[in-house]
Amino acid sequence: MTTDASAPWLIVGLGNPGPGYAGNRHNVGFMVVDLLAGRTGGSFKRHGKAQAQVLEGRMGLPGPSGRRVVLAKPMSYMNLSGGPVTALRDFYKVPTGNVVAVHDELDIDYGTLRLKLGGGDNGHNGLKSMTKAMGPDYHRVRFGIGRPPGRMPVADFVLKDFSAAERKELDYFVDRAADAVEALVTEGLERAQSAYNS
Repeated sequence: MTTDASAPWLIVGLGNPGPGYAGNRHNVGFMVVDLLAGRTGGSFKRHGKAQAQVLEGRMGLPGPSGRRVVLAKPMSYMNLSGGPVTALRDFYKVPTGNVVAVHDELDIDYGTLRLKLGGGDNGHNGLKSMTKAMGPDYHRVRFGIGRPPGRMPVADFVLKDFSAAERKELDYFVDRAADAVEALVTEGLERAQSAYNS
């Protein structure tokens, strides 16, 4: 799928707002876009038209040849992400194919990344809301969190913080996911997949 090279990209970290959720597995999307914001050298600001925190910047080559990006964290709860994301897409005139959702994924092992364009929501409420609002044809950077142990309900598992053992590697995996987002935006899906899909 080709996109207008001058069109901006909208990179959305999925998560829940508020300090009580900050370290949850479900908030790994926020962690990745926070790291990208640090690399961009800016800080998030509340967007006037959408219920979201946003940061405008560039990725890739320094200066005007870099790709325009809008980093976003919806400030609705996870299952209402579609409204803020669609409002930002329309406000910044971003083609749906230039929208990237960074999210936790139960069906792949902890720390494993998978990049893809389109597809189902796999029971993920943030993706479900986005797809309902704008269709499925956006990119996903899926960050593996693994399955809950024993009989722990999925909802409890995703709303718990990463374990002590997981936290030892979390910074490395979040850094790698941020690299994968940058590769997707600057080099395209196929090259990013070959480098980061494991």
